Amino acid sequence: MSPVILRNTGASRKVTVAELQKMAGLFNTTIDQIVNYDGNMPTEVVIEDKTAIEQMHLIQQLEEDDKQTIFRLIDKMLTHKKFKDFFQKNMAAL
Repeated sequence: MSPVILRNTGASRKVTVAELQKMAGLFNTTIDQIVNYDGNMPTEVVIEDKTAIEQMHLIQQLEEDDKQTIFRLIDKMLTHKKFKDFFQKNMAAL
């Protein structure tokens, strides 16, 4: 296999197979997709500008552990808000 040369703003250097493996793991892709890049780069996902249904659809695309982390975080934040609202309401009544 001939060395892969990465080019970035005019500069270039050879990349080792080990570096390609690390990049592929980091970007959750294959070495082949890196070496034979077709120019179709995914864009950043911004969930805030989506409808509730779109947000849930995006969350459902995550791996199970990641989904559970998101749901536990939301549960924790909602529980915290309920207790905060409860105590504020009851403290105002005193």
